[in-house]
Amino acid sequence: MVLAAWILSVFAADSFGQMSGYHSVHHGVMPPGAIGSLQLERGGPLPGYFQPVQVKGPPGVVVAMAEGGTFMEGETAPIRVGLLIGQVYRFRVMNIPLNPGAELFPTIEVVDRIYPPAGLEYRFPIVVELSDDDILTALSGKFLTKVIYLEDPETAVPTGHPEGEQPSFDIAPGTNPLEVADEVGRPVAILRMGAILPSRSGEPDMQFLFGCPPWVRPAVDPAVLQLAPPVPTPVAPAPALPVEAASR
Repeated sequence: MVLAAWILSVFAADSFGQMSGYHSVHHGVMPPGAIGSLQLERGGPLPGYFQPVQVKGPPGVVVAMAEGGTFMEGETAPIRVGLLIGQVYRFRVMNIPLNPGAELFPTIEVVDRIYPPAGLEYRFPIVVELSDDDILTALSGKFLTKVIYLEDPETAVPTGHPEGEQPSFDIAPGTNPLEVADEVGRPVAILRMGAILPSRSGEPDMQFLFGCPPWVRPAVDPAVLQLAPPVPTPVAPAPALPVEAASR
């Protein structure tokens, strides 16, 4: 699944009404969890579904999910987990290249699911990539938001990308990333990261962890899934793409 990202400057909450003649239902300054909660009101196949997500990062980066009110032992990225739609998951990023001792605490909010062939859910996860630029932006004290969306195959630009690379491009300051993502595809997840740390004690609390919602491991070893036969193009899920927001 091909992923791309858009990067833009952080914007004021009242800027959208000045930028356009209509009000978008979803926008990037909504608090974490608000967009997913609105999506859950639709019902259908969203409530209670653990959407497979793959968290990627630069070589050597370690990621630790939160469970039971604390962060678990870290694992070298990429990792695959199943996340509930509408919940906000705080995780810990460590062993950052060229930044010994530095840590980040991003969040992931899954706002919609994807529909791969039955039994291949973990072969086609939503990919959330922490790029070198993303990490450096957050370490500099700035805030970044990345919105991942499913690309519309009818309007997608027919360009290739190096295997394993998540392409990214800028969005103008003051632009609503959710609105732009809606125009080119279907938003499915939001990554937020910046200069946000646990309390002074160094221990996370439940507010910091957004209640520490449950998550699951892949039911099947990802290494086995990679050996599954190719999926015919007519039934393969649409390529997924993300939307990022970062103050520069």
